[in-house]
Amino acid sequence: MDNPGLFDTPSDSTSTPEPSSASSDSADAPLAVRMRPANLDELVGQQHLLAPGSPLRQIVEGRQLMSVILWGPPGSGKTTIANLVARADDRRFQSLSALNSGVKDVRGAIEEARRIRRTGGPQTILFIDEIHRFTKTQQDSLLSAVEDRTITLLAATTENPYFSVVGPLLSRCVLLTLHELNDTDVANLVERAVSDPRGFDGALELGDDAAEHLVRMAAGDARKALTALEAAAATAAAKRSTTVDLSLVESALDTAALRYDRSGDGHYDISSALIKSLRGSDVDAAVHYLARMIVAGEDPRFIARRLVIFASEDVGLADPSALQTATAAATAVERIGLPEARINLAQAVAHLATAPKSNAVIVAVDEAVSDVKSGLVGPVPSDLRDAHYRGARNLGHGEGYRYPHNDPRGVVGQQYAPEVVRGRNYYRPTRHGEEAALADRLSKLRRIVRGE
Repeated sequence: MDNPGLFDTPSDSTSTPEPSSASSDSADAPLAVRMRPANLDELVGQQHLLAPGSPLRQIVEGRQLMSVILWGPPGSGKTTIANLVARADDRRFQSLSALNSGVKDVRGAIEEARRIRRTGGPQTILFIDEIHRFTKTQQDSLLSAVEDRTITLLAATTENPYFSVVGPLLSRCVLLTLHELNDTDVANLVERAVSDPRGFDGALELGDDAAEHLVRMAAGDARKALTALEAAAATAAAKRSTTVDLSLVESALDTAALRYDRSGDGHYDISSALIKSLRGSDVDAAVHYLARMIVAGEDPRFIARRLVIFASEDVGLADPSALQTATAAATAVERIGLPEARINLAQAVAHLATAPKSNAVIVAVDEAVSDVKSGLVGPVPSDLRDAHYRGARNLGHGEGYRYPHNDPRGVVGQQYAPEVVRGRNYYRPTRHGEEAALADRLSKLRRIVRGE
């Protein structure tokens, strides 16, 4: 290979090569490209993947080539890792993007890798970005080449590979899960970009509030933070200034800085306001607070958890479908992520805010828990005890139990609760929504079961 470490693409391929390690450091390259780590020790975050002898270290350092799928959110370092692999001079590196490559491109890359290998050339590492965009047929076309190691596959995806990658290909690869960078990781990257020669080399002064806003708006995406910093620096340069303050960052991002600390009062105040707006059935206020949390970089999983809890705590059986909507939104957050998942969260917020309200479920369980903690835990009635094991009948277990399905009504008079809590009404449905009909049915059920 004439230029070791460069991204090598055959002339008949439609794939777009990534910049080489040399050109990545050029002054006109984007800041996010210039600041890519030169080695694994510079990689921020992902400490769970960096242990000595780990698959990630082996593939980057070339000690053992194995096919790997990198799964993680945007800006977590997938392309950075690919760039590190590409720097090695003992292998051939080729890049394809699933956005503009087809089966023909994949097969062409495999045939070229096979030809080079047969003539004594180096092993080919084929990097496929956004592999989840490949169809099943495109993914299947990789199987035999991965199996016989004609190529070593390095693939990146933001989608759950258990849903987006075909099983046979997934089973032939090591799956490495990259985590979203935390605020400290992103802050360290921003600080490095300001001081490092590859970045601004100390010639830029970044205000503390501006840095905090960059970190907050990045929401764990390193590329987003560095791109925003570069835009703010360009705005400062246009004003013949070397200082980037909050107003410059705001103008560069076209987003106002929200006074919202995800670990402080703002976090609790806004989330509290969201829940109370939902409880008060003010859908517009609830959507407003949801938007503030999203724009401020709140973890969407936190929002989803709060909505799932609210669906049972404040809506309950007044609208049983509310819990289904909330849990579906939580699943969407996990599988899709922001920004698209904001729509799913908004749907759940609108449903919960406009649903009839009832706290009867949480009142019921909390009163029952209180009774249990206070010692009201009498013995289980003997006719309800397990009668399946040897000797149980001799103890009278199950004797006299009445099977409700044998009654045409589907319910029979029988004591189910221990004597110490007999007759207690923990669940008291409201007259709101579907609980109104449930309240009437429950009254009839209690009369039959208790013989009242």
